[in-house]
Amino acid sequence: MSRQRVAVIGAGWAGLAAAVEATRRGHDVALYEMAAQPGGRARSVAIDATTTLDNGQHILIGAYTQALALMRAVGVEPERVLLRRPLELLYPDGTGLRMPRGPVHLAFAWAVLRARGWSLAQRGALLARAATWLRHGMRNPGVQTVDDLCAGLPARIREDLIDPLCIAALNTPASEASATVFLRVLSDALFGGRGHSDLLLPRTSLSALLPEPALRWLIRQGADCQLGRRVGQLARDGAGWRVDDQAFDAVVLASSAVEAARLVASVNPSWSRSAAALRYEPIATLYLRRGAAPCASPMVALRSAAEAPAQFAFDLERLGSHAGIVAFVVSGARKWLDHGMPALVDAVQRQALRDLPGSFGGGATLVHAAMERRATFACTPELQRPPMAIASGLYAAGDHVQGPYPATLEGAVRSGLDAARAIACRA
Repeated sequence: MSRQRVAVIGAGWAGLAAAVEATRRGHDVALYEMAAQPGGRARSVAIDATTTLDNGQHILIGAYTQALALMRAVGVEPERVLLRRPLELLYPDGTGLRMPRGPVHLAFAWAVLRARGWSLAQRGALLARAATWLRHGMRNPGVQTVDDLCAGLPARIREDLIDPLCIAALNTPASEASATVFLRVLSDALFGGRGHSDLLLPRTSLSALLPEPALRWLIRQGADCQLGRRVGQLARDGAGWRVDDQAFDAVVLASSAVEAARLVASVNPSWSRSAAALRYEPIATLYLRRGAAPCASPMVALRSAAEAPAQFAFDLERLGSHAGIVAFVVSGARKWLDHGMPALVDAVQRQALRDLPGSFGGGATLVHAAMERRATFACTPELQRPPMAIASGLYAAGDHVQGPYPATLEGAVRSGLDAARAIACRA
């Protein structure tokens, strides 16, 4: 294939995937990132002179095959930096579901049959509904929301399993979340293959998982990586493109949807309007300092309610970092933007004392509070995501670009790989 000059604008996980793939295919790559570090919405930030925390608590799952392959390609061993555990949604009282090893369908059935806290009728209802979904190929039966999809399931099943999975995967409440996307997530994660449902919990910082190793790999390969550089203008230049004052044969626009809409407003107004119209859901992560007693598990499910906003807690010490710190994740945190961060901190501190008294009996001191206001797009039935192709030689990448998955790290990586491969096909 012909060697091309390729610009990648944005060094989040999608942009890094595109830059690595384009480099591996023999192109000359220039990577632009407006921030001072790579990683986008999944990176680490310095809290003070001695403490670095992630800008949000992310997890991966075994079904993230492309993200794991990309990590290996840039020299990261997933087995070393990720703690692999069978999927479990266990609450502090010990109730909930834990997936055993084994063939996926049998493992799911066994997990449901052995789940603590559910009656025989509740287990039977869930297994019957899952069997119906599988019999129809995990395709949407013609409903809109996850609420519609799960109508008639026992309230306990909804509260303990469906709603937590929905908010964790789609960051959108079940009453608003797309049934089609939710079924796709269940199909690939729960029933996609052996180990696909496994939780992969970071043992190290998010930046060390991929962004920093990928940047180092690109620099070693001769890529021109410019951090702290915001692209001001993108325009046609004959058969190619001009990024500010530099000419390129092709461009991958892997910035945020908001920034991408700005850059292509005059190039493709329709695409720009589609990107600018996306609605977002925030995620808050509160890091609290516990007492001497660790949590029962590295990841604990929490029963979320109006005044108990967190859905999950992660004991970072049990993951090998940050002694005594527990990260509480509040997905779908839209209403707390109005209430304000002090109200959210107070609510999560009280939730920690109530739900995890063994670890927080002596108090829950705030270490850091992070609110990612545009963490993900709202994954609703009417969602219209912008396509990858913007114009000849100009491609979009990011978890917001059209695709089968919600806004996840795997979705971002796959979109970046697809954009780089589209350049190769064009060549």
